[in-house]
Amino acid sequence: MKHRPRVLVSACLLGAACRYDGKSQALTELDALLKRCEPIPVCPEQLGGLPTPRTPSERLGGRVISREGVDVTDAFARGATETLQLANRLGVKLALLKARSPSCGSREIYDGTFTGRTIPGQGATAEALTAAGIAVYDESRIDAFFEALKGMDYDSIQQ
Repeated sequence: MKHRPRVLVSACLLGAACRYDGKSQALTELDALLKRCEPIPVCPEQLGGLPTPRTPSERLGGRVISREGVDVTDAFARGATETLQLANRLGVKLALLKARSPSCGSREIYDGTFTGRTIPGQGATAEALTAAGIAVYDESRIDAFFEALKGMDYDSIQQ
């Protein structure tokens, strides 16, 4: 019997109201995902101890700063560590995370000025997962994510 691959998915993309503003960003495209894999919902910011809702934060160099000027780097690092440990325990090789997030952004993030401008870069969790060899995608690359999912060796996923 083939096992469905376990895939990390930002909980907000699955409909959980865990974003900084207390809302979700549910994607209808993920209905197909639920049939093809075992999604593991994560919110690294909550895993790092931050409340929901919370003040928006952006990466600024190696730090994460809230709009109020509070350094929340430690919470983001803790969330990244917790998410990576979970991924490792569950044999996760693929993740679909929220675009532009200071935790989850996989290709670009907000630039730290709170003006809506983006720069190339990764959020703290996406960076940790990528460094550990886990392929990270965001919802703007959902087709590429599904292609990567098709290429996974389902038999190698352990229950």
